[in-house]
Amino acid sequence: MHRSYQPLKPVTNRYLQQRWDQSDYDNHRSKVSSALPAVDTRGSRTPAHIQLKLKKLQLQDERLSTIDRDNRLLASRLAHIVCSKGLVDHRNQYHLRSLNADKRREELLLVGHQNQAIYQRIMSRQSEYRHQLWLDDWERAERRRDDISQYPRGLVDKQLPVKTSSGTNTTRSNARSFETLTWMNETLSSDVVDVSSGRDTRTIWEQLTSVRKPNQNL
Repeated sequence: MHRSYQPLKPVTNRYLQQRWDQSDYDNHRSKVSSALPAVDTRGSRTPAHIQLKLKKLQLQDERLSTIDRDNRLLASRLAHIVCSKGLVDHRNQYHLRSLNADKRREELLLVGHQNQAIYQRIMSRQSEYRHQLWLDDWERAERRRDDISQYPRGLVDKQLPVKTSSGTNTTRSNARSFETLTWMNETLSSDVVDVSSGRDTRTIWEQLTSVRKPNQNL
């Protein structure tokens, strides 16, 4: 550890110089820890009115006294109700009545009949759009696409799933790409291809393709 020590001045022995510097530093830290302050750094005393907060105590006492008085009044009223007999029946026998209930009912029935009439007119109306022409045009466009395409359309959806070595199902194109990537990783990790020699990507790719080709017959 003394070999990595860098003294401030050139010395003959780094080990001794490190020991001496560490000893001086320890003595300095011990003096600093045992030194006494020459200036009184204690904080000033907090005034009593800030510590006690008499106004807050007064407001709290007033609030508690108000709550106590209200509770005593409520308790006296409850005791008076319990001791006395009930003289007034507070049950409400009033039934809700509306002055325009019949009018609103007639308006609701009228709106319902109007909506039903509108619905019947909409359902009995023939469509102005010629859907059969649109369908025939779409089928004609599909046939033209099939005629001008080089390969049969819809092969992606018809590809059979292929089970890989990990047990998952994938299509043939995905399986072929997965096998190619696996072969490249194995070749790069082996000692056959030297990628640290400073050659460009084209040279490394030629070396990869000349080593071994993956099985493309999936």
